[in-house]
Amino acid sequence: MSLALKLHRDSRCAAVTHIDVDISRPRAGALVLSYIVSGRIAELRLPPVMASGRADELWRRTCFEVFLLPAPGEVYYELNFAPSTQWAAYRFDRYRTGMRVADEIGAPHIEAQSAPDRFALQAALELSRLPDNAPWRLGLAAVIEETGGATSYWALAHPPGTPDFHHADCFACEISPA
Repeated sequence: MSLALKLHRDSRCAAVTHIDVDISRPRAGALVLSYIVSGRIAELRLPPVMASGRADELWRRTCFEVFLLPAPGEVYYELNFAPSTQWAAYRFDRYRTGMRVADEIGAPHIEAQSAPDRFALQAALELSRLPDNAPWRLGLAAVIEETGGATSYWALAHPPGTPDFHHADCFACEISPA
């Protein structure tokens, strides 16, 4: 399944023309996300690739995100993937409450590729410790920082007001169990 992210109405981004996300569930407990950014990639702040590892506050710079609601209820997860291949995974008890490191989510396999007009980041996730007997609701998002300093916010759907990827309106994709 391929979906297009939308630029937040209060954001401006001169370098990016569009962002698509390809989603697949190759087997139970697995999720593969491929973020494809089209535009003038040299105008984006992309940190160099380094050894993959867990890091906090990745969302402050260019970052790709998935918000995952794996079962009915309020518990959801936020996963961040940086172009450097650093990553983060957090669990929330409900909307922006009870945030903690999601130890039940292991290190994703992240690959990044850059070309003058295209940047791609693929994150392969092993989520076998999450409920997998009901459809998962996803919120897909990206924070894009340009070399000139502008930051833009992209998501499948945006709630009214300022960008808020945690908002229920952003969980706009449903995928069936594998």
